Amino acid sequence: MLRDPSLIPLSHQHHNGLALCVMTERELARDCSAESIARLARRAVDRYEVELSNHFEIEEQVLFPEFPGALVDDLIRDHRRLESMIGALRDQPTAGMLAEFTDLLRQHIRREENELFEAIQRELPRETLDRL
Repeated sequence: MLRDPSLIPLSHQHHNGLALCVMTERELARDCSAESIARLARRAVDRYEVELSNHFEIEEQVLFPEFPGALVDDLIRDHRRLESMIGALRDQPTAGMLAEFTDLLRQHIRREENELFEAIQRELPRETLDRL
């Protein structure tokens, strides 16, 4: 299904998040040195601070209240877990933590795109989508 125009900005940010996952995983596979891990952790923290934290806030304050339920509850739990992982990546980054972060971020984005956004587009009235 084509993405509704009201959701396209969030989908673009999802694309950026997936790109972060791919780049991080490729670099970890190529170079797992302490320097590389520190650099990749800084990149993940920077992306979180520049884009992901704002993205989560928009979803939680604007989008999620329009579509409450178990799926949204799970997605909010993911947000909190990802935030916690960023804290760990700031303090003591490891290759395992980076891998766990990218795995959860990828799964989270896929759920939002494939489950939440599809359901929103099917079930919310046009007026609500336009207001978003």
